[in-house]
Amino acid sequence: MPVAPPLNETLFSQIQRLFERTYAQVGINLEDCLIDQKRCAQLSKAAGASARELSVLARTFLRRADDQLYIGVYYSRWLIEQLERHDPRSGINNANIRSLIAFVEEINHALHAALQFKTGQREIYSEEYARNLELQARVDTYLVLLLFVAFFRKTQKVSRTDRRWLRFHLFASQNPGAFHDANLRGRYLECTQLAASYTKFLDTLNGMRRLNEIRAFRSLDYGAKRARVLALTDRPAP
Repeated sequence: MPVAPPLNETLFSQIQRLFERTYAQVGINLEDCLIDQKRCAQLSKAAGASARELSVLARTFLRRADDQLYIGVYYSRWLIEQLERHDPRSGINNANIRSLIAFVEEINHALHAALQFKTGQREIYSEEYARNLELQARVDTYLVLLLFVAFFRKTQKVSRTDRRWLRFHLFASQNPGAFHDANLRGRYLECTQLAASYTKFLDTLNGMRRLNEIRAFRSLDYGAKRARVLALTDRPAP
């Protein structure tokens, strides 16, 4: 991915398949969880006041009932139009990078929520759970973007300029301080900083070591993920 997919395979299914190859099969087609604008508005209202501050371009909704996990993934018509007009499978650039980030992150939220539920995680409403999904999504999205860049570079290595460009859009350009809700502000600030630090560490690893590292990282709860990143940050330079 993103090489020569079947003609009927969507960008959504390609990204889900990539995540499943990296981690584990989720057992469902997450495209079946897509919802329309009307349903998104209903779920946003039910989610409470703080949810109104979250992006109107892309959202993932989770609900637990009768020991089942219900997932709703929403993308605005505008975001889909941007990706159709500037298909990232033909190249990523300033015209589609922000839309692609949002697109990938919501698939990632849905997939990891489903995987965690399959392994017995039932507390889906805690702040630690939300931060866990957010941190994981930032890390995984960076790695997906690197794959896109590497594919179009073909025989050339991903350059430092490429990485700086990706980091700007995924980390540096974020503005958690814009949230009025203190909880959301703290969540997005901390997760952005942790993901930026952790992905710098991942950039130092070769392919197999990186794969083993991210699989181990994914298995940790948020507290352990945070401790792992902070320990790496404190490590003296080689």
